[in-house]
Amino acid sequence: MRKGSLYVFTGPSGAGKGTLLSRLREQDDRLFYSISATTRAPRPGETDGVQYYFLSKADFEEKIAQNAFLEHARYVDNYYGTLEAPVNEKLDEGYDVILEIEVQGAMQVHKKRPDAVMVFIAPPSFEELAARLRGRGTEDEEKVRKRLETAREELKQQDRFDYVVVNDEIDRAVDEIKGIFAARRG
Repeated sequence: MRKGSLYVFTGPSGAGKGTLLSRLREQDDRLFYSISATTRAPRPGETDGVQYYFLSKADFEEKIAQNAFLEHARYVDNYYGTLEAPVNEKLDEGYDVILEIEVQGAMQVHKKRPDAVMVFIAPPSFEELAARLRGRGTEDEEKVRKRLETAREELKQQDRFDYVVVNDEIDRAVDEIKGIFAARRG
């Protein structure tokens, strides 16, 4: 049986990572979407264990001390992380595992797992990114401003990734990512 490949998807908040990956999961049953843990509060419609594992700060920090994470990062006043055991289990079962994580977490994974395929999802422009974040209506202007400041720095790191996919049109971007999978699978 073929061992799965590990894919790390990152990019600024609002670039459309979740939308693209949701589309891909609907079309490819060989993908396992790793659920991250976070200390941020659930957004409307989010369920613990589905979109994220929602942990208290104390629980998260205990798992850091136990070295239970493949990666973890603090981003816009919250922790995010990927538990290592479920990722390795799914890879051994032959699934391609998708991590959707922040840039600093992606760099941690790259150090621990140089075999990981690193994919940066970029917005078509910074102005479009700002419009997407404000259009969500889920955060106040101060939080949007913080996300945009972080996004400016993240966008400068695109050249550190194996692939950069510009999410200017969803179907086109999905097809581009499918091409990356096809090339890896042979």
